[in-house]
Amino acid sequence: MPLTRKGAATRQRIVEGTAEQIREDGVFAVRLEDVMARTATSKSQLFHYFPGGKDDLLLAVARHEAHRVLADQQPELGALTDWDAWQQWRDKVLARYRAQGANCPLHTALAQLGGATDATRAVACELLDQWQRQLAAGIRHLQADGATAPHLDADREAAALLAGIQGGVLILMTSGSATHLEAALDTGLARLRGTVGTGA
Repeated sequence: MPLTRKGAATRQRIVEGTAEQIREDGVFAVRLEDVMARTATSKSQLFHYFPGGKDDLLLAVARHEAHRVLADQQPELGALTDWDAWQQWRDKVLARYRAQGANCPLHTALAQLGGATDATRAVACELLDQWQRQLAAGIRHLQADGATAPHLDADREAAALLAGIQGGVLILMTSGSATHLEAALDTGLARLRGTVGTGA
């Protein structure tokens, strides 16, 4: 049965409150009692919206955070039509992950759920697919304007750029340094720029 507007708002409040708590305390410190207190939610309400308890709630948090990953890159990610736009997007991605640091609610929620289950794989794959498609669309804009080589496989280039970003983010979460993420972004964009007028 679809949720009422009030029900949807209550569910979203619980999800957002849990995500905030994960950012502050880490996923392992999150208890349902704390979530109920933080979001002014009763136990019956919590289990009404998340019948599977903490696992259901964490999966909802993961979906919420996956959506935020892309939303935080807008409007730049959806308008990669020239090199200025790509540079603005690069700066926004770097700033986002520097500010986030080691606390990534999406990563921690998925990890706490036990890794590659069907549900967590679906959340991760949907995020990566949408992200890659928007990057590929930006590369095709550059190709149409002659700003990068027309022979490049836009989907493959977008996949490589995304892989570099994800690797850089993982290192940032482990080490606290954004050096590798910055290098991945700059190297990926330099490759696209460097192919103009060449057979590379």
